[in-house]
Amino acid sequence: MALTDITVPTDVALNTDLYELTMAQGFWESGHIDAQGCFNVFFRDNPFDGGYSVACGMGQIAELVENLRFDDASIDYLASIQAPGGGRLFKEGFLDYLRDFSMHVDVWAVPEGDLVFPREPMVRVQGSVIECQILETALLNLVNFQTLVATKASRVVYAAEGHPVSDFGLRRAQGYDGGLAVARASYIGGCTSTSNVLAGKIYGIPVFGTHAHSWVMAFPTELDAFRAFAKSSPKNCCLLLDTYDVHEGIKNAITVGKEMEAAGERLNAIRIDSGDLAKLSKETRAAFDEAGLPYVKISVSNDLEEYTIQSLFAQGAPIDSFGVGTKLATCDPQPSLGGVYKLSATRGSSDEPWRPVMKLSEQFYKRTIPGIQNIMRFVDASGCPVGDMIVDADSDTGNRNSMVDIIDPVTTHQLKGCEGHELLELIVKDGVRAKEPDGIEQAKARCKDALMHLDPATKRFLNPQTYPVGLEKGLSDLRQKLAAERRGM
Repeated sequence: MALTDITVPTDVALNTDLYELTMAQGFWESGHIDAQGCFNVFFRDNPFDGGYSVACGMGQIAELVENLRFDDASIDYLASIQAPGGGRLFKEGFLDYLRDFSMHVDVWAVPEGDLVFPREPMVRVQGSVIECQILETALLNLVNFQTLVATKASRVVYAAEGHPVSDFGLRRAQGYDGGLAVARASYIGGCTSTSNVLAGKIYGIPVFGTHAHSWVMAFPTELDAFRAFAKSSPKNCCLLLDTYDVHEGIKNAITVGKEMEAAGERLNAIRIDSGDLAKLSKETRAAFDEAGLPYVKISVSNDLEEYTIQSLFAQGAPIDSFGVGTKLATCDPQPSLGGVYKLSATRGSSDEPWRPVMKLSEQFYKRTIPGIQNIMRFVDASGCPVGDMIVDADSDTGNRNSMVDIIDPVTTHQLKGCEGHELLELIVKDGVRAKEPDGIEQAKARCKDALMHLDPATKRFLNPQTYPVGLEKGLSDLRQKLAAERRGM
């Protein structure tokens, strides 16, 4: 396929799995147009064997909901799809329904950049079951990946101990849209800049970049290349040392650094992209200090991730900044968050009370939580979180001094003396944004503050302490009751 044959999809309504539409048609045909559902987005385990996750993607949910429409071209395509047994998959009446389709759902979400933990609802969607079903895939596509990236970025930034980290992952990301999502989410997760110029334009993220190995190879000598780049970009001069030999690269960079000083400019930094980064960074620092260029910073790249960075500092590497690409953009070694979208309550119409429902499954860990849920986050006197309680969102009664562990119903967690606040915020009402989404800088600041207050034992990489998540007693009892009824006990 030629590049010119590749088109960028603009119809967000078709960014869905086919079964969302076949179910929607089934609800429409069976007279369930007025039926309502409540769905929750959650994940079952923190990624990377970590102790927390960073909520991300929520800032784009309102735009998704407001723009989810089926245009004529989309309807024509759906009309062309054939059923495996023969004939058209979608009926003309249902397609007519989709022509006038618009979202009227209500959406609650955890504020972007805040911390989330397994099995608690980070997004709650209520409304027509048809609309909720059609929204599912696009919403998960938005939140799953960005939450994963923001969490990975936060771990890398934590390992960097306050030194700047730049997202270098665009060329390894899954497509241009994946690259944009990586840049946005990694910035919220703590990165200071991105190499992605389009992300800089769209989101206002600071952009960073200098030159590649090809620049050096395009000149007769490395010194010629360094001099040419210093002349071209004297205010943005970071020289890449390892095209041929780092030791010679150091000498040539020092030469150019002194020439820049004589011309009233300063070499900003050097970058090393291969080899023993701890050893080479020490050699480089010593050489530049001895040459009277102590202000030149050392930046490194080369398949970095949190464990490598942590190891570099453990070896005393005098590194000032990091460019992290492949393992950030691909979220190595975990390519998916595993977030799901599960029904927790139904009703025949908006005038009826909600009926809680739950999925049992053959696997205990896949059992869901019934009812209309919110999260109460409890903090101690210093503002540090001590536990999250999943509560009945339609009731403010009940014992909130203790909670039943979300996995082990015989274990309780005490919260007496702690202050609690609801975490989910209404962001979409009747299909229209209820509040303007937080800016990316606000989400970034929220993430930084949340991680600062989180127990270091929960943030550590090796065997992190499990953050307590539980159910209020009434919700736990309801879950046990529904499970018994479904099992015929």
